[in-house]
Amino acid sequence: MIWLWLSAAFMATTAVVHGFLGERRLIQPLMTLDQGVMSVDLARKVFRLAWHALSLLMLVSAASVIWPGTPRELILLIGAAWTATGLFDAIYTRGKHIGWPFLTASGIFAVIGALA
Repeated sequence: MIWLWLSAAFMATTAVVHGFLGERRLIQPLMTLDQGVMSVDLARKVFRLAWHALSLLMLVSAASVIWPGTPRELILLIGAAWTATGLFDAIYTRGKHIGWPFLTASGIFAVIGALA
């Protein structure tokens, strides 16, 4: 059970950091651009919405792995998705994106917790 709580803690921390740092270091600078797709107001709004919706879905994942009665198979699926995302991020960015270790660890902890 401790593995699931550790997974949820990593997922929640990742969500908060994603929302906060992403807003400051990516979203706000992009919102200052007025060329290409960023010149379209709807695109700007949808981009910001999608970014923060992803953070919210990370929190839902965190809640799901510790929610009483969550099927083990669902926890394994969530863990596998987080692990795959983290590993893909590591490969795709050649380890330069700060999120890949946290994404991967969140998933691995969920898988271990589901199998324990």
